[in-house]
Amino acid sequence: MSIFRKKSIADLVAASKTGTTLNKELGTWDLTMLGIGAIIGTGIFVLTGTGALTAGPALIVSFIIAGLACLFAALSYAEFASTVPVSGSVYTYTYATMGEFLAWIIGWDLILEYLLAVSAVSVGWSGYFQSLLKGFGINIPTSLTAAPGAVENVTTYFNLPAFLIVMLITFLLSVGVKQSKRVNNIMVVIKVAVVILFIVVGVGYVKPDNWTPFTPFGFDGIFAAAALVFFAFIGFDAIASAAEETKNPNRDLPKGIMYSLLICTILYVIVTGIMTGVVPFADFKGNEDHPISLVLQVAGQNWVAGIIDVGAILGMTTVMLVMLYGQTRVSYAMSRDGLLPKFFRTVHTKYRTPYGSTWFFGIVAGLMGALIPLDELAKLVNIGTLSAFILVSVAVLVLRKTQPDLPRAFRCPGVPFIPILAILFCGFLMIQLDQDTWIRFIIWLGIGAALYFLYSKKHSHLNK
Repeated sequence: MSIFRKKSIADLVAASKTGTTLNKELGTWDLTMLGIGAIIGTGIFVLTGTGALTAGPALIVSFIIAGLACLFAALSYAEFASTVPVSGSVYTYTYATMGEFLAWIIGWDLILEYLLAVSAVSVGWSGYFQSLLKGFGINIPTSLTAAPGAVENVTTYFNLPAFLIVMLITFLLSVGVKQSKRVNNIMVVIKVAVVILFIVVGVGYVKPDNWTPFTPFGFDGIFAAAALVFFAFIGFDAIASAAEETKNPNRDLPKGIMYSLLICTILYVIVTGIMTGVVPFADFKGNEDHPISLVLQVAGQNWVAGIIDVGAILGMTTVMLVMLYGQTRVSYAMSRDGLLPKFFRTVHTKYRTPYGSTWFFGIVAGLMGALIPLDELAKLVNIGTLSAFILVSVAVLVLRKTQPDLPRAFRCPGVPFIPILAILFCGFLMIQLDQDTWIRFIIWLGIGAALYFLYSKKHSHLNK
């Protein structure tokens, strides 16, 4: 009856092989594409503008700090993903190491991360899509272009493009992972090509004088920007939730996680350097929602700016696809353990996907993106993800201590130092977030704790 009861790794793996199972369709290439698809999106196409105003040219350092925090956590994820190849990501790992209540809390936390990430990205997607439509002389009614109160002195009621794109992605995910991965892989290749095009075109217009002063807001600005642009790296952890649909999880999952994170970090640093080298950082004021396009306009390369808009739209589409995918697989795992109602683990007999769960969370994410402004969504996503990274790093340390002989296809190097560095980096970035974000996060966890004691504790399969 203890709230810290644990589920053995053998039982977790056995449960994943019973009933109507998920299709095993993914290899290393697909997982890497999933990671890049989840990572490159709003962070590079939108948040770089706000980050430049916060840190100046030193935004490069901010990206490196955020990237290091993710790298240390990624090594812990890779060890767990290869050792416990089961849907649920850090929720499942916590269940096996620190007990049911903490597993529930981190699962509830992941719902916050993935759900709000989809909503937040849908708002950024809507902005670029509306910009693209205006280029063809098409204007959506103002009242349907943004959430209530999102635009000063303008009456808006509902962000219709944001809602519709989430519904389209929900439909795609509901009909199968094979179809989803094909669409994702194509869009990822195109958007990486667009980012490389920006680098090739923009590098010739860099003026080194624009990098002076390099740190106009000092270390405070660098750290504050690192906490903000951390959002740009969110997504690689969703790869771990694909464990049950991976052909060879022991080998492919660690590679997919590490390859996608390293590729994206390199691209981020190069793009940020070019951005602040072409446009003085102060000039991003008022243009935060389309910083990449602004750089190309200043360089006189308007023809590329249009292509960038298309790349941004595709980029953010893949982010939403992968994050909603991760959301449904976490809720599927929680339901299979009895912590959520049976509805969330029901697998469609034809499509072999958690059909009901996909549509439930898709509709909720679509409505939130249509009704809540972007900045509030992004902050909550960050704090939810950082706390998940801390827990998975702690879980690696616990499992190394409690089950040292457990077979591990991939071992996190430098234990205990790497997981401890992940905990310190992520904890430091959490401290940089404002008080309102912390209050909302604590309220969310409080609601989760109440649900656990009212429903999940009694219905847990371990309770039987």
